[in-house]
Amino acid sequence: MATLSVPKFDDPRAAARTLIAPQGMQDRKMITLEDAAVVSWSAGNKKPTIPRDHPVGEMALGGAFWGSLFGLIFFVPFLGAAIGAGAAASLSTSLENEGIDEEFIKRVGEAVTEGTSALFALTSGAADREEVVAELTKPHDFEIIWTDLPEDELRKLRGAFAA
Repeated sequence: MATLSVPKFDDPRAAARTLIAPQGMQDRKMITLEDAAVVSWSAGNKKPTIPRDHPVGEMALGGAFWGSLFGLIFFVPFLGAAIGAGAAASLSTSLENEGIDEEFIKRVGEAVTEGTSALFALTSGAADREEVVAELTKPHDFEIIWTDLPEDELRKLRGAFAA
């Protein structure tokens, strides 16, 4: 089973510094890092910095997936009627059909705000989730939000968004 984890840090640079930890865990065969992206939201900015490329993991989903997810989390609330409720609902339903529900999107959107950063990591193969979280918290304290994606849902996501 795959997990989409979002550790949220109260420092706009902490997520980027923490990305090395899951890469190291993959090297030690603790997890498989399928894909990851970092979002940083510096104080004073109206919106977060979203990566354009992210050569991380096996890049299971690619930029279209991250763009869709980040659009729903960070930009749809601001754009509202400008893009039309139908387009937002269609995109949300598309992700929900693939295992990423509206509640997860809402929780991440409420947690990742100005002055914070987040590491979005799609992982699989973790024998002990608590051990992975414990290793990540060694250098930084964070709040974590996650959703599990059964293998069939991960396969659908790969099919829908793979680059």
